[in-house]
Amino acid sequence: MAQIGILSTGSYLPDRVVGNDEIAGPAGVSADWIVRKTGIVERRRAAAHEASSDLAAAAARRALDQAGLTPDQLDYVVVATSTPDHPLPATASIVQHLIGAEGAGAFDMNAVCSGFVYALMVTERLLRGDGGGGYGVVVGVDIYSRILDYSDRRTAILFGDGAGAVVLGPSPAGGGLADALLMSRGDMHGLIRVPAGGSRMPASEHTLEEGQHFFKMDGRGVREFVHDTLPETVRELLRRGGVPPEEVRHFVPHQANGAMLADIVPSLGLTTAHTHLTVERYGNTGAASIPITLDAAYRRGAIGPGDLVLLAGFGGGMALGASLVRWTSPRLTGSVQTPAGAAV
Repeated sequence: MAQIGILSTGSYLPDRVVGNDEIAGPAGVSADWIVRKTGIVERRRAAAHEASSDLAAAAARRALDQAGLTPDQLDYVVVATSTPDHPLPATASIVQHLIGAEGAGAFDMNAVCSGFVYALMVTERLLRGDGGGGYGVVVGVDIYSRILDYSDRRTAILFGDGAGAVVLGPSPAGGGLADALLMSRGDMHGLIRVPAGGSRMPASEHTLEEGQHFFKMDGRGVREFVHDTLPETVRELLRRGGVPPEEVRHFVPHQANGAMLADIVPSLGLTTAHTHLTVERYGNTGAASIPITLDAAYRRGAIGPGDLVLLAGFGGGMALGASLVRWTSPRLTGSVQTPAGAAV
């Protein structure tokens, strides 16, 4: 059976840096309090003219450049996001147009902050089903700054804007995406939500007055969900693949909250894995946080051929996705420069 792997990575972070001092006042907290509770020092904000498709297209171009591919070689453009440009059409259709991937299948996937892992596995299955010779770009992108209530300290302090991407394609035997485990708890869907703007509660003057178009989160409930489900999901994924925990070299989790990650990572049993973090600099970038962090690790030469990488996302739905990737792309060295400006 054809093997599909990650051939390259790319990311885009908006230029504007927003420090804790700017966030703290409206949220009614101090800058130091934000660091203690989240581990976040700063985050990025999209410019007024930037939409999710713009960030996603920039990240996709960088991943394609690293892979040495042109957009017309893509069979699929898949965008994981919960902050699309519009309710319809799919943001992926706009990204496909922006990067010039004419004819590629394009669609969105919304599993909130776990969306990138979901999209990764769906795209891998599509490419494998097509015979394994094609290519796809998978992008995670979110602009949560447009849906935050900046007086709500539970949410305003956490989120940043950004996009990350990978190119999927043929991988040598024994490498590529090895396995994934996707799960959800629909009975807990109310823990993370934007109540208004859909068919249940259409946007109206009343919903605007009530702030129902803002992102809302039960932080304690989310933390309990992650503590209850992530360790068991990781153990089950490793058990199913016959992989001992010490074989995992790199752990790239959703960058939800630095303090929460520091608390839960030791319970996963990944004693020899390096946990990669970007939450201090970029905050929680939703579906973009895993590919942004993966790109940062790969570009600095931390990940090389043969390394086993564990990706794990969790978020609204409540949804959780974990994937094992046997890395086959060449190790990047110091000669590979981070793009000027806004990239990781």
